[in-house]
Amino acid sequence: MPPTAPAPEAIFFDLDDTLLDDRAASSAGLRTIMDRLGHPEFSAARRLWDVQTDISFGAYIAGRLTLEEQRRERIRALAIQAGHSHISDEHCDELYQLYLSAHRSAWAPFRDVAPVLGELARSGLRLGLVTNGIEQLQRDKLAVLDIAAFFPTVVCADTVGAGKPDPRIFRAACQAAGVPPERAWHVGDQLEADALGAISAGLYPVLVDRHESNEGGDVWTVVGLEELLRGAQTARTPASPAPQPQVGRTADAG
Repeated sequence: MPPTAPAPEAIFFDLDDTLLDDRAASSAGLRTIMDRLGHPEFSAARRLWDVQTDISFGAYIAGRLTLEEQRRERIRALAIQAGHSHISDEHCDELYQLYLSAHRSAWAPFRDVAPVLGELARSGLRLGLVTNGIEQLQRDKLAVLDIAAFFPTVVCADTVGAGKPDPRIFRAACQAAGVPPERAWHVGDQLEADALGAISAGLYPVLVDRHESNEGGDVWTVVGLEELLRGAQTARTPASPAPQPQVGRTADAG
């Protein structure tokens, strides 16, 4: 942990691919759609789905697409890759509901989540969730993962009216938790949305690189939450005072 990290009063977390293994869940959903479309190649589908999700969901967060429109864009991109030149809105919606059902069935936390959240909460830290996901869906995930009780503060883009990396969503979280930004950390897996967004709002960023993509640059990067826990404990432990000189004594006195 960098020596400049402030002692936190609150730690905010992203959810997908930080606490919940969203890559595994989205792969389960993706395979379900592929079966319906007759798509033969998972690696190609996975690459396209990731790129199109970044584009379409980013447009939704920016207000250029509705929730349904960004979902349809992603389904259509996959359908075209599978050889289907036209697919109706209704068929897109049907396929996306199949994706969501398979995705939901695969929700699972990373193994370090519950133990570390428990230790952080017992230490007196305030915990919160800051996510670009739809609030009701994110609350459903917290319930299924059995970690909702750790998060009295849940701030989502659709209810705040701003999404990461916009500093407004981070400031809203700090206000809701009753902590100044300079005494808060934000933990997430996306360099731009999570780390750079947190910096823009005055929070201390921690990047979780569970897949070891090494994109963090100068941002403090951890591969799991145990390292985060150790860093938070270190930051909150007062430094030992320097030993005071013994006035009037010499090394060979006595």
